[in-house]
Amino acid sequence: MTYWFQDPGIKAILPLALADSVRGLTTLFKTPAFIMGFNVFPEGMVIGPSTADFIGAHAPKKRAFFVADEVSERYANRTASYFAANGFSTEIWAKAQPEVPLDNVKDCAASMTAFEPDVIFAVGGGSVIDGAKAAWILYEHPEITDLGSQVSPLVLLGMRKKAFFVAVPTTSGTGSECTAVSVLHDTAAHRKVPIANADLLPDVAILYPEFTVSMPPKLTAGTGLDVLAHAMDAAVTPAGNELTVAMSIAAIKLVFKYLPRAYKNGKDREARYRMMIAASAAGVGFGQSGCALTHSLGHSIGSLFKVHHGLAVGIFIPYCFQFYRPVTDKYLEVCHALRLEGATEEESFENLIRATRDLFRSLDVPLSLKELGIPRDEFERQMGALVTYSVEDIDTVFSPRPITEAQCEKMFWYAYEGKDIDF
Repeated sequence: MTYWFQDPGIKAILPLALADSVRGLTTLFKTPAFIMGFNVFPEGMVIGPSTADFIGAHAPKKRAFFVADEVSERYANRTASYFAANGFSTEIWAKAQPEVPLDNVKDCAASMTAFEPDVIFAVGGGSVIDGAKAAWILYEHPEITDLGSQVSPLVLLGMRKKAFFVAVPTTSGTGSECTAVSVLHDTAAHRKVPIANADLLPDVAILYPEFTVSMPPKLTAGTGLDVLAHAMDAAVTPAGNELTVAMSIAAIKLVFKYLPRAYKNGKDREARYRMMIAASAAGVGFGQSGCALTHSLGHSIGSLFKVHHGLAVGIFIPYCFQFYRPVTDKYLEVCHALRLEGATEEESFENLIRATRDLFRSLDVPLSLKELGIPRDEFERQMGALVTYSVEDIDTVFSPRPITEAQCEKMFWYAYEGKDIDF
């Protein structure tokens, strides 16, 4: 299968788009409408427009289709019940699968088409939201038969002729509620396939922290590291601007303060709420400036070795920042925000790497791919695919420092052994 990001024209255009002279011409900064807090699904009378009023104003037919998986189905039921009580016709499709296989997306789209909704709710983690976005494309455009090649970031899809989109995250990680991206899984090729188009940005994001309270500690840590990887990369990518950097740094501060609390006590509602805000803030940041090598390398590891996405990308944060350092000093803003400034830039940087690894230790997270349990012989056997997938990954374009295949392989081995990057 050929993917849109392998197109020679796109490969040539995207690096040019990162040039200061081009980015300075026009910048579009777009976010969903946010409905957030502990009373987003009120019962009885409310002061001012309710959540149902706000959604209903954009959905005249009041036909709501809910996408969920077996874990988030109970939250979809809760959400659907609220809207049903407010005059909506509802249907729940709770068959979403992890990692978003393409066949699963097509099944969802078929049910969506049969119901004919004018509002689509994605209730779940990143896989549910990404899968719902992809199914939404097929619902709006049944003529599309190959999402991997027919959807381009350079041509608007022209969505919302049939329905608009509401994301209701039940984890605090992917930030998919704030991005115009859907990451799918081509199971035949064993690789992640990002679909990017400005029309995929959700119209509304509903942040209800009660939906995250039941996340187990391991999932809390993994999704939290995904937030951190988004925010750290977005803080230093050359595609960023003052707004994306501000959102990213706000997210980083929240993660360092509240992720350990949420990990230790899942019922800490303040920590859960702040982590939801962190995930969305990071989503706004990287959604409009891109991630970089944490996700290029992490996507490959996650696909080939079945490692949880957040853990796969998070583990690369220290290694990637060591790789970026020779060409950027943007990390100093992160050091300043976390009060990690030293007497020199070198000392500040070392403080940041140390603090990041200390955070990992507080979450019982491995610091190397070897500690992650990846067998050395299998790692070596898959190295060719790891390097190819990483170099071709669209997030590689947004790296502050270009990476060669040789450097990529070397970085994988350093991350496997837990060695500091020295090249």
